[in-house]
Amino acid sequence: MPEASTVEDRLRASLQVAADRQSELETQMSQPDIVSDRLKMQRLGREYSRISALVRLRDEFDAVIDEIADAETILAEESDDDMLEMARDIILDQQRRHEALIKEIQIALIPRDETDDADAVLEIRAGTGGDEAGLFANELFRMYQRFAENRGWRTSVLSLNDTGIGGIKEVVFEIEGEGAYPRLKHESGTHRVQRVPQTESQGRIHTSAATVAVLPKAEDIDIEIDDKDLKIDIFHAGGHGGQNVNKVATAVRITHEPTGIVAQCQNERSQLQNKMQAMDILRARLWDMELRRRASEEAANRKAQVGSGDRSEKIRTYNFPQSRVTDHRINLTSHNLPKILDGEIDEFVDALLHEEQTRKIQAASAN
Repeated sequence: MPEASTVEDRLRASLQVAADRQSELETQMSQPDIVSDRLKMQRLGREYSRISALVRLRDEFDAVIDEIADAETILAEESDDDMLEMARDIILDQQRRHEALIKEIQIALIPRDETDDADAVLEIRAGTGGDEAGLFANELFRMYQRFAENRGWRTSVLSLNDTGIGGIKEVVFEIEGEGAYPRLKHESGTHRVQRVPQTESQGRIHTSAATVAVLPKAEDIDIEIDDKDLKIDIFHAGGHGGQNVNKVATAVRITHEPTGIVAQCQNERSQLQNKMQAMDILRARLWDMELRRRASEEAANRKAQVGSGDRSEKIRTYNFPQSRVTDHRINLTSHNLPKILDGEIDEFVDALLHEEQTRKIQAASAN
């Protein structure tokens, strides 16, 4: 474990780099060619906001050091008891703030992923368990919708294939809002439910599962797709049992031939809208595939992950008889299943993010 002074020296050096970068950004953002480029201004603006937060932390850190130094001068030079007591209180308070600031700065200095500003595309699929798995998949869908709603985020369904009995086989939907992808990315994996199905006459507990994939929504500038690599099929949107619900062929299926990745959409009334949404899904899947390829090549990156990142990994169990939800990656258990299914999953989301931050700080300190 590095000594405190070494840690502080490293933080100060990093904060100075941030201050220098702030000046560079101010110069860049005043250039006419940058001002006229909306996407560049947007990206530089986001970076400037993050860098400015670091500079504010540096200023506060320096102010705390000055407060402690001034109080120590009083202790050395004053003899009045009231003044001495006041100085000791100041030192105690500022030392606590000093420790808290070091943690804040360490978190703020964690290298940002290129997906940290991305919206999220979620894919939920019923797994083992037949109809019960479809019902559970629908409950997870509602859980994430409610979670987004509670945070003021917007959700939109891109593709939905339901079972006709209140369950879903598969749903793909988008969540738009600040921090959507980074807050939800650890939800990827297999979610398992244990309960007595309504059709179970013997009262036996059944185990079913659904898989969740959380993808970063790719912007046009994140990934390029060559039209020559795409096979586009147009077909009739179907209802339950293959029944056509639209006389005009508007559903769109897009296959990216180099990778074999397929995306389709049939929810919208027009072929153009379905094609645009299918392209959003395809772009997100291709971007996610590229990010996973990079992560697999970076051993240091793996150390910062929570869990294996494998979609088949069992990450959470929802036990209805005991009203218990357990996340197996961080051994966190809650006994308030109804509220969790109503979207109150912040306890798990925050704990997983904290675990990720801790690992990244440890990895950075070890270098």
